Amino acid sequence: MKRILYLTFYFEPDLCAGSFRNSPLVKELAKQAEGKAKIDVVTTLPNRYSTFEADAPMDEERANYSVHRIAIPKHQSGMKDQVLSFKEYYAQTKKWLNGRHYDLVVASSSRLFTAYLGYRVAKKLNVPLYLDIRDIFTDTMQDVLQNKTAKAVTLPVLRAIERKVFNYATHINLISGGFKDYFSKYKKAIYTTFPNGIDDIFLNLPLTQPKDAAQKVVTYAGNFGEGQGLHKIVPQAAYELGNDYQFLLIGDGGAKQKLLDEINRLGVSNVKIVPPVKRDQLLEIYNDADFLFIHLNDYNAFKKVLPSKVFELGAYDKPIIAGVAGFANQFIEQNIPNKILFLPGDVKEMVQQLHNYHYHTKQRHAFIERFKRAQINKEMAESIMQYL
Repeated sequence: MKRILYLTFYFEPDLCAGSFRNSPLVKELAKQAEGKAKIDVVTTLPNRYSTFEADAPMDEERANYSVHRIAIPKHQSGMKDQVLSFKEYYAQTKKWLNGRHYDLVVASSSRLFTAYLGYRVAKKLNVPLYLDIRDIFTDTMQDVLQNKTAKAVTLPVLRAIERKVFNYATHINLISGGFKDYFSKYKKAIYTTFPNGIDDIFLNLPLTQPKDAAQKVVTYAGNFGEGQGLHKIVPQAAYELGNDYQFLLIGDGGAKQKLLDEINRLGVSNVKIVPPVKRDQLLEIYNDADFLFIHLNDYNAFKKVLPSKVFELGAYDKPIIAGVAGFANQFIEQNIPNKILFLPGDVKEMVQQLHNYHYHTKQRHAFIERFKRAQINKEMAESIMQYL
């Protein structure tokens, strides 16, 4: 029986795109590998949000795969916290793997370091490496790092790591078609573009029921980080729109204080912030919303990404408010009807479009049929299995 090592920093029951991506994919892979291979998943105990806790065993055996979870330090999703967390995950994973052999290494990575860990293990074992790249970390750091000295020291190191990892990889899946140009310099790997998709939990949703409430609710759920840039759009839009609209923000993250500071500065009372909730609760909250909101900060790196949030929001019949640029902007324009689409941080454009918008709902049958997560996972698992 062959063995597959599957590395992912996030896995169920954690609440984040990485968990929602990898948990069902592993189940599909385990199903396809039945009788051919056994899978070991090495991940972390739930840690995405400091304000959300979920019980999960350190070790568990499931149908044709095992899950080993590593405890990492409590963190607030800041840069330093994330480095320390990944360092612990890296060290403990290497320790746990000592003496174990695998025939294939799969690594799902948004911040490069899980990919680097996969590279180190695969190279040592001299086996194929299948990478699922969910973000271009070096590109993001180019925008996020403000300190010139830190940038001058960090970026060359990251690029050197990147070259080693991507030049070794047997197969690289790019979660966004916007990544293709960036990866054109790495010629060795076979490439695919299996994106995120719509989970079963977002299929067959109830239709929006008409409400008499005068105040429209704009709902966002997810990370409050620099990448989302909520502090640059929500308080300002809430101020301009007034009490005809309420913003409901569900989540936590490293830029939460900036968001709170901006809310206080403008003195707005129509922004409500609540801690992260489990996914079944989130569905109920989405059902009560009038608009569903997504926003990315105005960074060049984010012009290449396609957020997983686009898929779950697009499964609803509600209008989507999206402040995104580049590939994500094009994707929404081409695939999602009934939206308010504007560039990141453009408060004036968002507010103007909302004022001009005639409220209505619309089911997105074609979008749902095309981007079901189950079908994407089936095809992606088949592409992984070919390396056994």
